Amino acid sequence: MKVDIHAVNFSVDKKLIDFIQERMDKLEKFYDKVVFSDVFLKLDNTSEKENKVVEIKVQVPGDEFVVKKQCKSFEEGTDLAIDSLERVLIKRKEKVK
Repeated sequence: MKVDIHAVNFSVDKKLIDFIQERMDKLEKFYDKVVFSDVFLKLDNTSEKENKVVEIKVQVPGDEFVVKKQCKSFEEGTDLAIDSLERVLIKRKEKVK
């Protein structure tokens, strides 16, 4: 699956990119018709500890799904967002059948 990772106003390290790519590749088990996906990593300028925002946009034929999660770390946000996407893609697959 083609995954574009965009880090807004900071540079992302290779470990995080590999982690996100690996987790996104697992989505193909649930729905194999994903065209592409964009992952946006943002830092909120707040004093809260949960200032990391992960937004994942997944394009499938005829539809687009967007999931946004805010957590303490990008890894945790990615896990939560991908868990939500798994549920959405499973529903989509059942609806298409």
